Amino acid sequence: MLTRTDAGVRIDAVHARAICDEIGDRLGVMLRRAASHELPPRLRYLMDQLAQRDDEASPSIVPTLDDMLIQQTSAIVQSSS
Repeated sequence: MLTRTDAGVRIDAVHARAICDEIGDRLGVMLRRAASHELPPRLRYLMDQLAQRDDEASPSIVPTLDDMLIQQTSAIVQSSS
């Protein structure tokens, strides 16, 4: 099975997995080096962004009772037309 990337390049699952593994290996090396030092600025920025997102409330994917009643009423009105 081929996967299309945003750049329009088509790669198969084996190569996609190999790319992900290589990125993970390189990130692991960078983090091991950074364990004894300060994180690189870009990685520090991304970690700070992640921490901010953890503190934010996520939107609910469950509809409220009012939303369900509105949808039900709309469906009844549309089906009777």
